[in-house]
Amino acid sequence: MDQLSLGLSGLERLSSLGHDSHGEGNGEDTPATEEITNPQSTSPRLVHQSSRTSIYRFRDKGIKVRLGGNLGDPQPQQWQVDRLSNEQTISRYLPLSCKRREVLNIGPFDGHPVALYFKWANGITLKEWMRKVQGGTPGVASFTVTQRNYNEMSHIQQNHSRSSSHNESAINSNLLYFGNIGHTTNSALYTSTIKTPTPRATDDLNVRLRAAMAIAKTLSDFHDAGVVINNLTTENVVLDTFEGDYVATFIDLSEAAIFRNYAPGNQGGQISVEEVAAFEKQMKQEDLKSLGTVLNQLFRGFQDDSTYTSTPTYKTNALASDGGRNTPPKTEGEDVGRKRNKQIEASEGLPIYLGSLISTLLLTDSPLSIVNYESAKDVYLDLKTMLENKNQCYRKTDLDEWMLEGRLKLNTDLFYGRQVEMSMLMHLLHSVFMRGNQPSIATISGKSSWDRVRHTMELSLKSSLANQIKKPIQDRDGFFIEGKFLKSSCQETVLSNALNNFFGSIIEEGLYSGNMQMSLRWRIHDAIGSGNNLLMDAIPNLRKLMAEETLTTDTNDANSTRRKTNAMLASSHRLKFMFCKLIGAISCKAHPLILFLDDLQWADEITLDVMRMILTDPDVNHFLLLGAYRDDEVSLSHPLTEKLNDLKQTDNNAVTIKIGPIEKECVNTLVAEALCLPPNLCRPLSNAIHTKTSGIIMFILRFLKSLNDEGLLWFSLSSRRWEFDLKKIRVKEISADVVQHMTLNMTRLDKNMQMGLKTAACLGSNFDAEILQKAKKEGDFDMDKFLEKCIEDGYLIGIDGSKQFAWAHDQVQQAAYELIPIEKRELFHLLLGSRLLMKSSSSETSKMLFFVVDNMNRGVKLLENRAQKQELAFLNLRAGERALSSAAFHTASRYLITGLSLLEQDSWEKNYSLTIRLYDAASEALYVTGDFSRLNSLVEKPFKYARCFDDKLNIYNNLVRSFAASGQMEQGIATCFHVLGQLGEVIPSTITPDIFNAEVVCIKTMLQGMSNEHMLSLPIMTDTHKLAAMQFLNHLLYLAYVSKPALAPIISFRMVEISIKYGICNITPFAFGVYGAFLVSAISADSEGGYRMGRVAMELMKRMNAIEIIPRLYTTIYAMINIWKEPFQASLSKHLEAFDIGAHRGDMEFAISNLFQYVNMSIYGCGENFAGLIKNIHAYSKRAFQCQQHTAGKCLVVAHQLAFDFMGVEENAYSLYFSGMTEESCFDASCRNNHSAICRYICQKRKHVAFWTGDMDVAAQMYELSKRFPLGSNARQVNVVVGTFIDGLIALYFARKHRSDEAKWTAIGEDVMATLRKWEEGSTWNFRNKRLLLEAEFNFLRGNHEMTMCCYTASINAAHAHRFYHEEGLAYEKAATFLLHKHNHDGALECFMNAKKCYETWGAHAIVTRVDMAIAVLVPLCAQR
Repeated sequence: MDQLSLGLSGLERLSSLGHDSHGEGNGEDTPATEEITNPQSTSPRLVHQSSRTSIYRFRDKGIKVRLGGNLGDPQPQQWQVDRLSNEQTISRYLPLSCKRREVLNIGPFDGHPVALYFKWANGITLKEWMRKVQGGTPGVASFTVTQRNYNEMSHIQQNHSRSSSHNESAINSNLLYFGNIGHTTNSALYTSTIKTPTPRATDDLNVRLRAAMAIAKTLSDFHDAGVVINNLTTENVVLDTFEGDYVATFIDLSEAAIFRNYAPGNQGGQISVEEVAAFEKQMKQEDLKSLGTVLNQLFRGFQDDSTYTSTPTYKTNALASDGGRNTPPKTEGEDVGRKRNKQIEASEGLPIYLGSLISTLLLTDSPLSIVNYESAKDVYLDLKTMLENKNQCYRKTDLDEWMLEGRLKLNTDLFYGRQVEMSMLMHLLHSVFMRGNQPSIATISGKSSWDRVRHTMELSLKSSLANQIKKPIQDRDGFFIEGKFLKSSCQETVLSNALNNFFGSIIEEGLYSGNMQMSLRWRIHDAIGSGNNLLMDAIPNLRKLMAEETLTTDTNDANSTRRKTNAMLASSHRLKFMFCKLIGAISCKAHPLILFLDDLQWADEITLDVMRMILTDPDVNHFLLLGAYRDDEVSLSHPLTEKLNDLKQTDNNAVTIKIGPIEKECVNTLVAEALCLPPNLCRPLSNAIHTKTSGIIMFILRFLKSLNDEGLLWFSLSSRRWEFDLKKIRVKEISADVVQHMTLNMTRLDKNMQMGLKTAACLGSNFDAEILQKAKKEGDFDMDKFLEKCIEDGYLIGIDGSKQFAWAHDQVQQAAYELIPIEKRELFHLLLGSRLLMKSSSSETSKMLFFVVDNMNRGVKLLENRAQKQELAFLNLRAGERALSSAAFHTASRYLITGLSLLEQDSWEKNYSLTIRLYDAASEALYVTGDFSRLNSLVEKPFKYARCFDDKLNIYNNLVRSFAASGQMEQGIATCFHVLGQLGEVIPSTITPDIFNAEVVCIKTMLQGMSNEHMLSLPIMTDTHKLAAMQFLNHLLYLAYVSKPALAPIISFRMVEISIKYGICNITPFAFGVYGAFLVSAISADSEGGYRMGRVAMELMKRMNAIEIIPRLYTTIYAMINIWKEPFQASLSKHLEAFDIGAHRGDMEFAISNLFQYVNMSIYGCGENFAGLIKNIHAYSKRAFQCQQHTAGKCLVVAHQLAFDFMGVEENAYSLYFSGMTEESCFDASCRNNHSAICRYICQKRKHVAFWTGDMDVAAQMYELSKRFPLGSNARQVNVVVGTFIDGLIALYFARKHRSDEAKWTAIGEDVMATLRKWEEGSTWNFRNKRLLLEAEFNFLRGNHEMTMCCYTASINAAHAHRFYHEEGLAYEKAATFLLHKHNHDGALECFMNAKKCYETWGAHAIVTRVDMAIAVLVPLCAQR
């Protein structure tokens, strides 16, 4: 039970006692002369009497009698008669929707000549209702809800169900009292320390708000109908209930007027629309004032409730000198609206919001009023907002310190007008939570048509939008990692820094402790293994989390730095891949991951590649990449655009969210919550703000702050509300450039603050307090006060309570930077960097190296002293090498190029060490960043001035790799020839048969008689020139394989020769493996010799612990050598093992090659089930393209299509990876680009499918077509080996046709049989069943039927024993064909049935369908027999 219960139940009790109280506003009430004990009485009874009016009730009707001048005088005066008549006119004029007392007629009554007959209105007057709610006279004693009150109300409520029929409209007041209507709005813009009202006080306020809303609603309806009341009092309002809420009825309309009848236009003459509107506004003003009085009386009982208010004890005497205003001293002509008005005292003790509403109504049409209500509907809506809104700012009662000081406190982490965008994000987030079967991406960008700088400011909302999803992520035990790119900072380290901060928070703050952290550690360990120094160097906190020791190196040693940098460069793709593995380990169904990257328009290529790899990685699940960027800075040719377009071609979830300026209504909500004012009172101000800021949220906040600072928006202690000078605000000029606007505001700060802002702006987006302390001059500014003020004003943000600080937005930093005059900026930077250098020890300089170098580089043009230039060049070298070691290649390139620019012409003579180190490191950075044109021009000087050839080797190494990466194979080969010649290794540029044979003889002679033990005991290579030669021969082997295949064997021979003569290195195992592959593929086909070299290569690899060589070695050994000795099935696990190692080591070329070999072996060699294999093929293909291994990727897609064809799936596999591509278009494109490997593979695939599906003519055509793409001296893989077997079957099939080309086909078949016999000598497991099937087909051709069936049976048994179920089915099918030829239908049917079982095991449903057709023909024939 509640106050509302008391009001309503009191009404019921009065009614049940026969005492209905309908007051009139003319005169004081006096007790009724008699009571009506029965409302259904047959005669009217007096229920109310005053000096001028008597009210009678007769059943459901009432009679109003106007008395004369003296009490009891039955003769009314004429004006009284006129008022009764007016009330009848108004009542009949108003529509039924208006809650008024309905007049029936005017006539005599009980000796009175004129009386007003009306329909009785249920309820009690507001005046009586307030007595019951407050427990006394309004404004005299406040009502406190005691246990007795509640007991009484409960008793009344129990009687409610037994009340008379005229109270049927009453509702269950408990539902009304405790019901929560409305919705939750945005978080409070205004932050305060207020006392939360007790539940009873809050409910009391809500009850009164509902009553007030009913009154305002009825008044609004009257005004909409064109009627003003002119006499709105607590006595003339009757409250009743209907459908769960209050309804207010106006009962005395004697002074009401139809204002539209009095409009000037109705009195004759012409009048404008504007004049009519002004007249109507004037007519309503008296009602709005009266409404203010009524609401003031209604809420005055609430304001005294001690359970709600808590008056703070602030010292305000110093603030009261201006009459209670928190503003600067008043200037001449200042708006008089700031003067104190005693009527405002009515708002004291009320919530600021409500007090502002009431005081505004009371001051309607007053010169003291800042802004007025223009309609009762606006009042109703504002009351409704307060009732329905749970936001504390609307219930705030106490004045906090900020208000007392007149300062506007704003919360910048806002989310206004973004409900649609938030809904899209929440939907995507739900998908990540529930399904998460593949990575998802959402990009947030702004509208490109905005003014650039305003657009930039608006995009601060990107972060707010992203922040909205943090809570649901945390609720689901998920992870949220965030990073931000900066235009002038190390973009390459953003992702690693974000991950480092994430792991740091886990360690330092103890987040995700216990089982959750242990589970995370195990997932990471399983994904990246142990000892992954490359990843842990980039993410130091990951090493701490995994509790692994740091390998210490001397970073000042040039050779050590070079070795570390070379390892980083060689493994740059490995680092990308490891980022993917790490992300995949962090994210899981139990702990989904959101990675938020802001300002992607400044992202580097490496991070964009990592993004692409993550989003196409089949092992990454329950992951959302949330990226924000400024689309006016992202053109169609921008790398980000290209990456996003690529992602759209994939099947991962992608959502694009474009944010624009917020609408006027959202701005109004923002301002209302900031000022604790009713929305309709803020609308003029918010409209002006929206016009000037274009709805850009960050600009709005800054503009509000500037209005407060300039005294145009102030808090008045007298009126207890925020007030503003709307006229001055509307004419206030504002810069179209937000940066200029903020800079202008900053210029109003004192000089010390400005100096602090300028210094901090030069330190980047975030900085340490220690660095700022060293950067400033003595006496510039007080550090603590400066930082405190910057945080208070919203310029800086403290990072997790540490001494780290970050700018609130990059444009805030830019505004601070604009304080430095353009002509003085270079000097400012130079001096700042110099101070940092001079004030720091050696260890501190290492910590602050990037701050020092970044600032000194900005003033590099001012350096004239040679020693200073040399010192800065060395600092740039250190910064560049450190950036290289952290994989920040673009940043490293900038430092190193700047360092080179500082060198004098004679630096090669006077500072050789610094000069060659700069060129060396710069060549590495330019290679990795792909700046090949600058690299080509940069190498000229070191090639000319380097003192020895050894100093050029690393530069040559980077140059050769740039040629290979850019497709300049001829230049790369020529450079390798030159370098190798300088190293004493001359390679013939043209390979003739004589040269080739001589090289073969030479290497075989060298190896002759050399045992395995001898080769394994070769010494370690120490000759630096030979080590370099092996490295360049390794480069040359790749270049030759692509463009000069005849040269490739010669290179492998030379690599083996050097290893035998000078010792072994980590490249030697691969060299021996390549040589072994040559032996098994040579014309003589020395499979034993090749197998031996393969074993030696494996043993060497183990001896040297050269794990990084495994991927390329396994590709050679298990795909090209061991197939001649060991079962095909034995290679499968080895290829997967090699992929894992290659992925971890960054050798993605051969890692993906092993995936291809796995698929190739599974399909062609082992006959693995297609249903289980096809999912792997799809995942492997995606990974290949993810790692930019397009040749292997396309071959995998060909295998994917082959699987579809065998499974009977009518789908284009190529379209899953390339829009609009078909097998035919892929083949044509490969032919045009001389990609013979892909062309040859497609021909083999088509031949294979045509043969197995029975289209022998197409199979023969593909056999002929494949001759256009000869294999040459390259090693044979399993598809080529099995393809040779299929060629023999095709040949014998056509030979049995006995056509004119029978001899040709027979000869081909015999050659293939001879080849298979030789192969069988090496591996009966792999080749016996194939050889037997060929012999069966040959005997079939020759008519040796007895031997034919024996060979078929032997082939079937061998295939079954060796688990080649697909070839077992083929042998059964061929045997069935033979038996049909012999008219043995039963035997043929049995063989077809067995073939079908084998094909079903294989998952080749297309072949099963073909065999079913043969079975369907045979079954009736066998049944007839």
